[in-house]
Amino acid sequence: MADDQDPVIRVRGLKNSFGDQVVHEGLDLDVRRGEILGVVGGSGTGKSVLMRSIIGLQVPDAGEVLVFGEPTVDREESETLDIRKRWGVLFQGGALFSTLTVAENVQVPLKEFYPELPLSLLDEIASYKVVMTGLPADAGPKFPAELSGGMKKRAGLARALALDPELLFLDEPTAGLDPIGAAAFDELTKSLQKTLGLTVFLITHDLDTLYAICDRVAVLADKKVIAVGTIDELLALDHPWIEEYFKGPRGRAAVATQDAHKTQAHEKAEA
Repeated sequence: MADDQDPVIRVRGLKNSFGDQVVHEGLDLDVRRGEILGVVGGSGTGKSVLMRSIIGLQVPDAGEVLVFGEPTVDREESETLDIRKRWGVLFQGGALFSTLTVAENVQVPLKEFYPELPLSLLDEIASYKVVMTGLPADAGPKFPAELSGGMKKRAGLARALALDPELLFLDEPTAGLDPIGAAAFDELTKSLQKTLGLTVFLITHDLDTLYAICDRVAVLADKKVIAVGTIDELLALDHPWIEEYFKGPRGRAAVATQDAHKTQAHEKAEA
């Protein structure tokens, strides 16, 4: 098992292709314990494919993936059982089972990994996770169709946290949310990360999210991770996509938003 100095996720020489289309070629990435790592890149750079390769849903053409010091590539499900218990995944849109209630959705991983748990304990754990993610207590018996977009994301997050994971994968968690809802979800993510000591692998295109909660950002371009670091470190690099992404209108707006938040926090502290 990896110690605290080792990366929680270590990717080396990853190659992914679909037919003649090569998505990743020689991709390397380390994710440090306890950080929120934002993963960004243009359309078609394979952000979700990278996540799926790490969690074993995509078998890469080549390369090595270690999670908690254990290889995950090309292994039987039974061989990665102990590793998979230690992570949770929020897929795009929440990916809830439409025929199950919120509480039943949260119970899915619990039933998969701990089938011996009594229903009373499953109900108790589900209720706790629902409230932990900021949903009202009465959301448990509701079906996904009865929830707003933001509530679906929180329900998906509750399910991702069902097994008390150490590592959390979030795929575009604020996509489709209004600015207030997105900011609230960012705040929730940061709060849970601090409280639970999580390592977070966060795919996003939301610049506000990157500025608000990410410790480092990995940039996918040219079929690999071309840079990883703090936003300030990335801004010092000379790459056309990084320049356009972080210094364009949306980037300037994100900086202005963060400056406004800092000013409000400063004024509140002095009041």
